[in-house]
Amino acid sequence: MAAPLHGTPLAGTTTTTTAAKSAPRTTHIPLPPPSPYVPLRYPSNRKTIYDRNLNRARQNEVSLSAFAHIFNSLISYHQTRAPSVSDLESRLATSGYPIGVKMLDLLLYRQPQRTATRPTRLLELLQFIHTQLWRALFFRTADALELSTSSNAEYMITDNEPLVNSFISVPKDMSQLNCAAFVGGMIEGVCDAAGFPTETVTAHSAGEGDEMWPGKTIFLIRFKKEVVEREELVKSGQT
Repeated sequence: MAAPLHGTPLAGTTTTTTAAKSAPRTTHIPLPPPSPYVPLRYPSNRKTIYDRNLNRARQNEVSLSAFAHIFNSLISYHQTRAPSVSDLESRLATSGYPIGVKMLDLLLYRQPQRTATRPTRLLELLQFIHTQLWRALFFRTADALELSTSSNAEYMITDNEPLVNSFISVPKDMSQLNCAAFVGGMIEGVCDAAGFPTETVTAHSAGEGDEMWPGKTIFLIRFKKEVVEREELVKSGQT
């Protein structure tokens, strides 16, 4: 095999490389000067939202359109990072969990001092979620609270028309998705913060074939074994 030939330019001739021919001419545009630093602006009374009394804000409502925009942005954020529908629901539940933890303390704080009681029994906690938590979040109570017929550690809370699903368009390839898993995360946060740890809290669509409530959702709450055992001991008077 012959060795590659290397030539040298003849006298009086010039050579130009391909890179030199194709190199574009660049122009530098000066960047505008940085804008001056502007500190945070405070109201004239120098008070922010953190200075408000929690009891005085109990009647404040969030715009439904603002909530729908933020919640849809949250779903889009997790959808780009979730490999499956179950993982997306898990991520939504994780986002709702810390809200539930804080809602328990907030609702107990807003109760009248003479009647303020922390749920100490399982049924009391479930009624608290069914009534007070739902009313604080959605301005109405949940539609049903039931004990599962298959296990005494499972309870079901039914919402015929979850607000979080009102403005959601689920694609056909994700038909099993129920964005109310976000609310399931809040329920789990309330239960754990109250001292009733759960195995799982899942949201299941139950409105198929129901013309009146096509978006009906059942939240299945499965408590840990020690919670049920403690409840049985309390009922028997051993503690």
